[in-house]
Amino acid sequence: MRTKHPPSPLHKGDFMMVLGWNDIFFVLLHPLNLNLIRTMDIVNVLKSSVIAGVCIGVAGIGFLATRDIVGSVLFAFALLTVVAYKLKLYTGTAGFIKKGELPFLMLVFAGNVTGCLLMSLLARLSPMPLQESAQAILEGRLATGPLHGGLLSIACGFIMTTAVTFARKGNNLPLMIGVPLFIVCGFPHCVADIFYYMAAPLAFWQAHLSEILVFYAAIVIGNFVGCNFYRMIMGSNPE
Repeated sequence: MRTKHPPSPLHKGDFMMVLGWNDIFFVLLHPLNLNLIRTMDIVNVLKSSVIAGVCIGVAGIGFLATRDIVGSVLFAFALLTVVAYKLKLYTGTAGFIKKGELPFLMLVFAGNVTGCLLMSLLARLSPMPLQESAQAILEGRLATGPLHGGLLSIACGFIMTTAVTFARKGNNLPLMIGVPLFIVCGFPHCVADIFYYMAAPLAFWQAHLSEILVFYAAIVIGNFVGCNFYRMIMGSNPE
């Protein structure tokens, strides 16, 4: 006859194994009176968009380390990963949202920024002069001015939606070409830029905070316009 042993008590470290991240997020968000499905949607979108931001940050470190055409090509790694894993990226989502989905897009944007923030902290640990490279990019952006920067970012948004449209059909070539294209042309990409900005020295931020915020708002809007440029003109997304 087998001896029955009482169940072993749970330790603090077992909490994660029993519940898992989705359940933990639900417990935290449940007081907001969100239903289960809605809560899980929010959690999944946040996780996906944070990982997308991390991908952009990884590629951004590569670009800061080179600042040349090689770095521009290497940056395509981030967008190829986003497409392959079906992650949520602001510039890959803005051109496809439907009416009433702007809060969803803002959630994606917040997750992207969080992921970039994490990678910017890692970039500060690098022995390479990444902060100096980031500051040089930021100085160039601010010299352009918010009006010109916003207009240039429209082109980046158009490239991104076009490239993602092809990638969704299994053709990644426009993505591999489009990413180096917007970089060498100097078209601002708001998620990549926020990584560069957060990787720049804090002293530069303190000296130019208002300029940075105004310029960044301009390119976020410009990217959105560019992402939706085709359907603004044609009335629908490309088939």
